[in-house]
Amino acid sequence: MERSLEQLRQTQERLAEASANLESVTAEAVSKDRMLSVTVNARGEIAELRFHTDKYRMMAPAELASAIVEVVERARRDVARQVSDAMGGLIPGDSAAREQAVAGDPTALLEELGLGRVHPPT
Repeated sequence: MERSLEQLRQTQERLAEASANLESVTAEAVSKDRMLSVTVNARGEIAELRFHTDKYRMMAPAELASAIVEVVERARRDVARQVSDAMGGLIPGDSAAREQAVAGDPTALLEELGLGRVHPPT
């Protein structure tokens, strides 16, 4: 019992430390044409959006929107990978399942842990 409590305490300490470290995690992605860049935080929220050229003024709205979405998604994937790596020893499952869970879709991780959808008996 004492060993289990000690393991729990150590896990809680590691989680608290990892959580504190994640507050500073960011990822930046730059568009292929270097027109814009996006920085996202550990939660995948846009922290900064910068336009480096005036090219966006000549773009159709749909084309500009597509360019922004593509860069934001690349930055979010990068930060999700960083978070997954940082939490690697603390969250069960393989790296891909952890990345999906961090990105907001825990389905693969839950299924890997045997906690996926429960199918009614047939």
